[in-house]
Amino acid sequence: MKKIEIYDPPMCCSTGVCGTKVDKKLIEFANALRTLSLSGVIVERFNMAQTPRVFIENLKVKELLIRKGQNALPFIFVNGELKWSGKIPSAKELLKVFGVEHKPQTINEGGCCGDGGCCG
Repeated sequence: MKKIEIYDPPMCCSTGVCGTKVDKKLIEFANALRTLSLSGVIVERFNMAQTPRVFIENLKVKELLIRKGQNALPFIFVNGELKWSGKIPSAKELLKVFGVEHKPQTINEGGCCGDGGCCG
């Protein structure tokens, strides 16, 4: 079974798609993850602000944090192997790794937290 694990830096919500200024790259990444999930890929995403324990319990992630520091987040693992560190891949790049066709989607600018935002 194909699997992707994303260990994000602290963000205001699980995807980082919130607040009044939404990074379009994060929206595209979230949409690509949804596409992977619908294609049968196991998608696990962890936010340091919401699930810090996971970062300590995963020995690979813990060691990377000790060695590289929090500024090297996100850590993105594909089938248990570190594929990206410190950057969010483009949707096309991410989907290509799993052999899933890239179909550009309409960007939803609303974010995960509604019109009021959650980042203050």
